[in-house]
Amino acid sequence: MKPNSTALAASLLSSALLLFAQAAAAQSTSPPAATATRPATTPPGQSSLPNASPPATTTQTTGDAPRDPTVKKMNEDEKQKVETKGK
Repeated sequence: MKPNSTALAASLLSSALLLFAQAAAAQSTSPPAATATRPATTPPGQSSLPNASPPATTTQTTGDAPRDPTVKKMNEDEKQKVETKGK
């Protein structure tokens, strides 16, 4: 079956016209309005206030809770397995 050269030419021409129309429409749209706020030229002063608590000491923990004895035993057992058998 031989393609019809007239149909092929019409198809190519219509594709080219559609492509050109899309490109022209894309260029004719205006850019969005610039409504973004710009940063200040000089940064504002410090707005945070120091808290009233005393500074942390070296003996204070950072929220470390004591472990449940069962969990502690399980962790020790697994640690022992890794040391003897490897991963």
